[in-house]
Amino acid sequence: LMSFGFEIARSNAQKIVLTYKLCSEQLSSQDHYDYGMRAVKSVLTAAGNLKRRFPEEDESILVLRSIIDVNLPKFLSPDIPLFRGITSDLFPGVELPKPDYGGLMTGVLEGLDEFNLQKTEDFITNI
Repeated sequence: LMSFGFEIARSNAQKIVLTYKLCSEQLSSQDHYDYGMRAVKSVLTAAGNLKRRFPEEDESILVLRSIIDVNLPKFLSPDIPLFRGITSDLFPGVELPKPDYGGLMTGVLEGLDEFNLQKTEDFITNI
């Protein structure tokens, strides 16, 4: 994180590691869940990209956004509330701004209609 320009790198790095430790202990065991160095590297890269794009944004928001963006699509529906609990405990008081998916969301909803799929919140979030 330091190499990407994060000023609070140590604290945020510890939160990333603790997130994966708690996920491995509390979430269900699935073959496609990865809590190793590859996953950490993905979060670090995502956080660095966000830092480049939004240099003035609060660093906790950038790290939390990268943790959620990298991991949430992999999780099964029963594990999502547990994951959200873990992240809210590690990042107390950090509120993520709602992302603006604009045209993407329109395309997703049209695609769901086209393929006659249900528009559940969990499914749309995973997309």
